[in-house]
Amino acid sequence: MATEILMPALSPTMEEGTLAKWLVKEGDTVQSGDILAEIETDKATMEFEAVDEGVVGRILIPEGTSEVKVNTPIALLVEEGEAVPETTGSAAKPAPTAAPEPPAQPAPAAPVARDGERIFASPLARRIAEQKGLDLSQITGSGPRGRIVKADVEGSSAPATPKAPPPPVTASAPAPAPKPVSADAIAKLYEGRAYTEVPLDGMRKTIAARLTEAKQTIPHFYLRRDIHLDKLLDFRSQLNAQLSARGVKLSVNDFIIKACALALQQVPAANAVWAGDRILQLTPSDVAVAVAIEGGLFTPVLKDAETKTLSALSAEMKDLATRARDRKLAPEEYQGGSFAISNLGMMGIENFDAVINPPHGAILAVGAGVKKPVVGADDQITVATVMSVTLSVDHRVIDGALGAELLAAIKDNLENPMAMLA
Repeated sequence: MATEILMPALSPTMEEGTLAKWLVKEGDTVQSGDILAEIETDKATMEFEAVDEGVVGRILIPEGTSEVKVNTPIALLVEEGEAVPETTGSAAKPAPTAAPEPPAQPAPAAPVARDGERIFASPLARRIAEQKGLDLSQITGSGPRGRIVKADVEGSSAPATPKAPPPPVTASAPAPAPKPVSADAIAKLYEGRAYTEVPLDGMRKTIAARLTEAKQTIPHFYLRRDIHLDKLLDFRSQLNAQLSARGVKLSVNDFIIKACALALQQVPAANAVWAGDRILQLTPSDVAVAVAIEGGLFTPVLKDAETKTLSALSAEMKDLATRARDRKLAPEEYQGGSFAISNLGMMGIENFDAVINPPHGAILAVGAGVKKPVVGADDQITVATVMSVTLSVDHRVIDGALGAELLAAIKDNLENPMAMLA
């Protein structure tokens, strides 16, 4: 019996992917563990292995096809000598069901007298009483068995029927959120103007979805500090001179990673993530670092960063960044962590606010080091290299005072770099 090979979910966030390349062709015999295809996920290009053995009977999705939904059949695997079925079959369609009949309207209840007994009145008498606003319980009927008839109502001066109290006023429902403007409506605004339409790939869709979710659901607040870098720059120069024989060159970013990792140990309550109905406080310092690539970005995670030397962090970061740009990172290399760093200082940006990458509790936005006049310890104005940083914090995880304590620890580590080696 033919076996369907389905589009796999190669990452937790993957909903669809691009079948980049088939590495087998129809008629090939495959064993469990053989590589069948290369698939582009929302983050990387990954190899897809066979889990069964057999013969590739038919390729259903040609290579280069994008937006293939997870669990879509992409090929058929048959046994040796087995005929290839013409179709993959289709799920049985549910039988049509008759539209439900509208519920019958309840008949109006017959009026009840004050003593609880039913009032007998002719339909015409009821209609006239309703039009005149008369209370039937105050009218004596002259018909058989005391039935109220037309003459009784027309000649009656009974008090009006007591009106039911108005329904209680309830708070109005909140207005529905405005619907996003459609793509066609936006395109119509630019009719007659030259533009190039860029289709969204899986990475850009994921970035859009996750960061929209972050800004809509995470209560961000921001803490800013200026950090004096002169001691760190001098210390870095000395270390690089001593490490040059080993081919090691430390960047300012390496020191920032180490400073943040140590600060998470110094303020352990801030080393935490939001988990829906609880907070998870991590023991190690797993620090994510944003890496820009063509068409998007990755946040590879340096695990146990507090235990690693500056040279080890530097080498690992270079390796992760290189493989991120080639989209060769495994999911476990860019998932997890409790804290992230986004450094645009190397691009000349002096100050900015970063968006938290859920489920992280915070992200540090790092600006450029700029020479500025500052007031020294002797109250004299001097020139110093100052770097502005902004800590974006998830208020569900970290309160203001705790965030300030974490940022103070980061600042202290960077302004006293030798202590980070102790």
